[in-house]
Amino acid sequence: MDLGQNRRGVDMGPSAMRYAGVIERLETLGYNVRDYGDIPINRPGRQVKKDKDELNNLQEVVSANTTLYSKIAEMSEDGDFPLMLGGDHSIAIGSIAGVTQTRKKLGVIWFDAHGDLNCNETSPSGNIHGMPLAVSLGIGHPSLTGIGGERAKISPENIVIIGARCLDEGEKKLIKEKGIKVYTMHEIDRIGMTKVMEETIQHVSNGTDGVHLSLDLDGIDPNDAPGVGTPVIGGISYRESHLAMEMLAEANVITSAEFVEVNPILDDKNKTATVAVALIASLLGENLLW
Repeated sequence: MDLGQNRRGVDMGPSAMRYAGVIERLETLGYNVRDYGDIPINRPGRQVKKDKDELNNLQEVVSANTTLYSKIAEMSEDGDFPLMLGGDHSIAIGSIAGVTQTRKKLGVIWFDAHGDLNCNETSPSGNIHGMPLAVSLGIGHPSLTGIGGERAKISPENIVIIGARCLDEGEKKLIKEKGIKVYTMHEIDRIGMTKVMEETIQHVSNGTDGVHLSLDLDGIDPNDAPGVGTPVIGGISYRESHLAMEMLAEANVITSAEFVEVNPILDDKNKTATVAVALIASLLGENLLW
C-alpha cells in the first residue's frame, strides 16, 4: 500500500523486508511462519487530490483495509499471531479492526514520530496514513471507521504513543481531550527507554486482553532508518529500539504487530528493511545468548 500518502515506493516495503530475510529469521527462532502474500491494491487511474470534502485515494484505501480486516480477523480467530508488513501506516486501520474481532479490549503501542490522529477536518494533507489511530478510536470518515463494524475499535486509555516529535495542532488537542498517554522524545531523553517501556507495558497490559504493536520506521532516527517517507530528525536510536523490542519480548504481552513505512526507493542498500527485520526478531524473542 502506498496510497495513504504521496511518496511512491513504500508499497515495496514488504518485498524489501522479505528480501532482508524476515521469514528465515523467524523460522530460525522456531516459529512456523505462513506468508499469506500481499493484498492486491486497486490503483486509481491518477493520483487523486483532496478537495474540501474528500480524502486522498479514499476508496482504494477502504478496499484494501477491508480485505486486510477480513484476513486478520480470520487469523486471530485461528489463534495465530498476525504480523503485518507495510506499506504506509494506513494499513493499521484494517489490522486493528481485524485483531479486535477477537480481542475486545486491546492495548496499543504506537511507535511513531507522528500521532496519526488526524481526521478530515484537521489533516493538512488529506493523506490517510496520518489518520489510522484516530480512525481506530472511531474518529474520522465513516467509510474508514466503518471497516469491521461501525464502532470504536480501541479506547484512548489503552493507548501509548512512543517517540512522538511531530504533532499537528488537531492531534495535540485530541491527545489532551482523550487523555492519551504519550512519550515524546523529551521524555525518552529525560527518563530513558527502560523506564518508558516499563511504564508502557504496565499501562497497556492493565485490564486488556491483548496488546498490538504498530511500529512506524520513522519513529527511529533517520540516521539509522533513512528509508521512510516522512523522516523526522532527533528520533529513537537503533539501540533504544532494540531495547524496547527486547523488553516487550520479555514481558510476553504482544499478541499482534505491524511494521510499516519502509520505502526502499528512499533507502540506502536496504538498510531500513534490515533494521525492521532485526526489530521484528527482537520482538519475537531473538537475543544475543540464545
